[in-house]
Amino acid sequence: MVIINGKIVTMAGPTIEKGYIRTQGTKIAEVGPMEEYQPAQGEEVIEAAGAGVYPGFVDAHCHIGMWEDSMGFEGDDGNEDTDPCTPHLRALDAINPTERCFSEALAGGVTTVVVAPGSANPIAGQVCAMKTRGCCVDDMLLRENIAVKLALGENPKITYHAKGQAPTTRMATAALIREQLAKTRRYLEDKEAAAEDEELDEPELDFKCEALIPLLKREVKAHIHAHRADDICTAVRICEEFDLDYLLIHCTDGYKLTERLAARGAGAVTGPLIGSRTKPELAGQALENPGLLSKAGVKTAICTDHPEVPIQYLALSAGIAVRGGMDYDEALKAITIYPAELCGIADRVGSIEPGKDADLVFFFGDPLSVYAKPKLVIVNGECK
Repeated sequence: MVIINGKIVTMAGPTIEKGYIRTQGTKIAEVGPMEEYQPAQGEEVIEAAGAGVYPGFVDAHCHIGMWEDSMGFEGDDGNEDTDPCTPHLRALDAINPTERCFSEALAGGVTTVVVAPGSANPIAGQVCAMKTRGCCVDDMLLRENIAVKLALGENPKITYHAKGQAPTTRMATAALIREQLAKTRRYLEDKEAAAEDEELDEPELDFKCEALIPLLKREVKAHIHAHRADDICTAVRICEEFDLDYLLIHCTDGYKLTERLAARGAGAVTGPLIGSRTKPELAGQALENPGLLSKAGVKTAICTDHPEVPIQYLALSAGIAVRGGMDYDEALKAITIYPAELCGIADRVGSIEPGKDADLVFFFGDPLSVYAKPKLVIVNGECK
């Protein structure tokens, strides 16, 4: 298949004002200006004159398929709030890919989603990245485990205060995370020592520790739910103590800490940007947040946190960030290449380059406008 005469917004370099994209199977094979285009016999041709062709949008943090639309308790599978420490739980085991929000994601140009457990538990479980087209999660996965979800702030407090058990304070939430990470570090040391000395016994299998070993080895990131400035600082503090690679999720008060976060090379996923201040830790919520973080040098993505904001409004959320002062190109990157880079999937998605997945979205007009609606969505080289 070849797409011709479109404005190719690659997100990997300069925009090609009149160019072509050739796909081969599920991948992008060629990208270039029309002057370099050579027709191939029998090839399907898509005429894109007048359209802008963009990489499929990437939502860096959501819960699609875990809180099913219009279902109530029967479709609520995002929080296992019977145990505050559940690193061995996997988001992919709770996702229903046949629910209608996946179709709505495609209709909004969102072709890749990063799906995480909820934030009731300080250590909540494993995060996956997947495409939005398919009927079986196994066939839709980009990465089975890209991160471990951690949560600070109000949600763990509220959840476990109601049950009369720890954590009911921010102190206990942080302590629980530290305790489990320290336990895992000892478990890993014992396991490695036993592997080197046959006279030593391996530690008894611990699923929670096994799930956290990739985090301690920096093979995956910690995705840390934190809204308030003090919780953001606690997140950074814990990650630095244990030398974790991390990504700040929501980072609502991040604009109060821009220099600090930039100096540490922190990345942030901001959002949801559409909604009211429904709880105390959102008191500082501001549309200016993504723009201020970005201008300070913090690599910033934008998310819907679906179902908090419906997944199809990801591009609209980026447009609202522009309204709040974010540079337009940075806002576009915040739903394409930046989330891909921050979440470790930029080898597959986020830009239009040879070798990457053929995930493409066609717009006539500004994709971040309230009027924007994709004309065509291609996922893995197949037209929607």
